[in-house]
Amino acid sequence: MLVVQDIRDRKDTIVESLKKRNWSEEQINVLDKVVVADDKRRSLQTENDHNLNKVNTASKQIGGLMRDGKHDEAESLKSSIAEIKSEIKVKEEEIRAVKLEIEELLLGIPNTLHADVAFGKGEEDNVVVKDWADELPNLGEGALPHWELADKYNLIDFELGVKITGAGFPVFRGKGSKLCRALINFFLEEAEIAGYEEFAPPLMVNAESAKGTGNLPDKEGQMYHMEKDGFYLIPTAEVPLTNIFRGDIIKNEDLPLKVTGYTPCFRREAGSYGSHVKGLNRVHQFDKIEIVQIQTPEKSYETQMEMVAHVERLLEKLELPYRILRLCGGDATFAAAMTFDFEVYSAAQKRWLEVSSVSNFETYQSNRLKLRYRDENGKTQLAHTLNGSALALARIVASLLENHQTPEGIKIPKALIPYTRFDIIN
Repeated sequence: MLVVQDIRDRKDTIVESLKKRNWSEEQINVLDKVVVADDKRRSLQTENDHNLNKVNTASKQIGGLMRDGKHDEAESLKSSIAEIKSEIKVKEEEIRAVKLEIEELLLGIPNTLHADVAFGKGEEDNVVVKDWADELPNLGEGALPHWELADKYNLIDFELGVKITGAGFPVFRGKGSKLCRALINFFLEEAEIAGYEEFAPPLMVNAESAKGTGNLPDKEGQMYHMEKDGFYLIPTAEVPLTNIFRGDIIKNEDLPLKVTGYTPCFRREAGSYGSHVKGLNRVHQFDKIEIVQIQTPEKSYETQMEMVAHVERLLEKLELPYRILRLCGGDATFAAAMTFDFEVYSAAQKRWLEVSSVSNFETYQSNRLKLRYRDENGKTQLAHTLNGSALALARIVASLLENHQTPEGIKIPKALIPYTRFDIIN
């Protein structure tokens, strides 16, 4: 969440960022509304401070009057103090209301994008920062998409998922289930080697946690809400993992903090229809390993590139063709200052599938979370938060099945065999 002082001090920069996100002039006017509301808050606070000073001064005078035996004057002054205190209570309520108004306005403003983020309408304008150097795989005639491979080798039962729950809830079975478990263990062990501490967080969070990471207000309607209990099914492990540190003040020498976790993730994926979302391309429940770091502002972008390199190594070990994109303003997420997406080439579908996002949120989340660190001078500062998918299983499984299919069966990448304990699916 932005802070009011940022809007006052860096309005031109924030306006430029909102234009990159394709906000209209009418939408951008919210910045002026914030400043007007804050001016009102300041004015009310000044009035209240003045009244509080009156009360303090009068209270001291009453003591002197009582000692001098001037009881009538003292009682008269007490009466005037009571009126002032009544005014103070009214002003305090007005201040609280204005603060709530400001918070609601600020919650609706996305993060300020990094200067390197390009203008763009949507995903077609994302910048390719690293492309697959080799020739893209061509499986020739007879190559099957993953949903047909899953049926052929009895790996995933999509219809059974519909029976049990509904569309978008696939049931993995046999070697399909073992492949998922192998990938989870592989990703977690790679994260541990990279210095991340593993957590097994809850799969539901409260509203405060969802708000802290920028998932509430849920403008896209993507989260499943348990209305009776006020809980939300997590759309990503980023939400509970980052909230581990909500309200903390971290010692400078303890940074960066690096945590990882495996969770199922739940997304409504409202408005997703058509052949491009067939099979595992877009589902309502999928497994994912998340990596999260808390870092100082000076080092956060260096850290982001380290996280990008970590994801890149995973895809190389899985022997999958990939490319890296820097998202443009029109495709950037609400809370991110800069995001790199990884896409894996689906040889059977002949299209790129997103499998990871690595984002730097700068202080946007930490301001909501009240997550701070104590710098070398002992002063508390807002930390920077970062997260990345490392990796999301649904589309990774789809890519593995499609890219590694052969006439003999689906070959398992060498790095994954110790986890699957089989080298081919046939």
